[in-house]
Amino acid sequence: MTRQPGLSVRMRLTLSYAGVIMVAGAVLLAAVWLFLLRYVPDHSQGLLYIAPNRYLLVRIFGSAAAIAMAWLLVFGLLGGWWLAGRMLAPLTEIGDAARAATNGSLSHRIRLPGRTDEFRELADAFDTMLEQLEAHVAEQRRFAANASHELRTPLAITQSLLDVARKDPARDDLVERLHVVNTRAIDLTEALLVLSRSDQGGFTREPVDLSLVAEEAAETLLPLAERRQTTLDVTGEPTRTAGSPALLLRMVTNLVQNAVVHNLPTGGTVTVHTGSWSGVSVLRVENTGPPLPADLVPTLTEPFQRGTARVRTDEHAGVGLGLAIVHSIVRAHDGTLELEARPAGGLVVTVRLPESAV
Repeated sequence: MTRQPGLSVRMRLTLSYAGVIMVAGAVLLAAVWLFLLRYVPDHSQGLLYIAPNRYLLVRIFGSAAAIAMAWLLVFGLLGGWWLAGRMLAPLTEIGDAARAATNGSLSHRIRLPGRTDEFRELADAFDTMLEQLEAHVAEQRRFAANASHELRTPLAITQSLLDVARKDPARDDLVERLHVVNTRAIDLTEALLVLSRSDQGGFTREPVDLSLVAEEAAETLLPLAERRQTTLDVTGEPTRTAGSPALLLRMVTNLVQNAVVHNLPTGGTVTVHTGSWSGVSVLRVENTGPPLPADLVPTLTEPFQRGTARVRTDEHAGVGLGLAIVHSIVRAHDGTLELEARPAGGLVVTVRLPESAV
């Protein structure tokens, strides 16, 4: 945006300070005239006519007042310029930090010293913003690197299979392998799109009953649970919240699918429970499974973090974005996600969302 050039803040503060000094001096001189000089007689009446009179005092006082006002103007300008510079020094540091951030340096911090005041609060808020931006950019770069790596793998496999098929057209098994690899690449691309959509938060909020969403997700994944001999149970009561029905369904589906896939080889259980407590809608998904290391649980919501200690099957290799998508959707709906390892093995995932009265 092009703007007309104007005076700097420091210059405006200087002129304001000097103006206040001049006004204060003028008021003081006016007070002297009104309350002192006007009571002095116009003509001397004392002995030998040497007593001071108004004419003499005004003449002496006028020249002295002019000199005093000139000194006040110089003092106001110089003092105002110096004081304005001292007062605006924190803003200069904040501006330097903003310019450094614009050039890509997000690691710079102001760390303004001194006691708490408006400038200190502004600097601390700016430091917090830079810290969050740096973490977000680092996360995005790590995500982009991981996504590139994950996408490159199926594409490289596809290229290798196509090279083999070109040399030996009779290999019918390559078609099935190409289909599997292509399906994985499509699933990964769709997961990336869902993750991007939930991160942006560009969706319309509608009333949603989490209990119905849980039943729909369980019904969809029931064949998978039966193939893995896993008991899938949905309990609870109507639990209302507001959000995107499609994204919330994807969230619950990912949680239930994750619970089924990372379960015991046979005879495992998955329990989905919904309820409301103190104005919060709660969805809890609990599954049996192998014990999880304590240091592994906090990393499960990171993109492409599959958890090497977790049991997987070849029929559902996954793309490593299930819980990352869940975390993103929960965050976009102003909720919280909590993961806790069960002492006997398995995982308990608790989602808390704002309750909707509609």
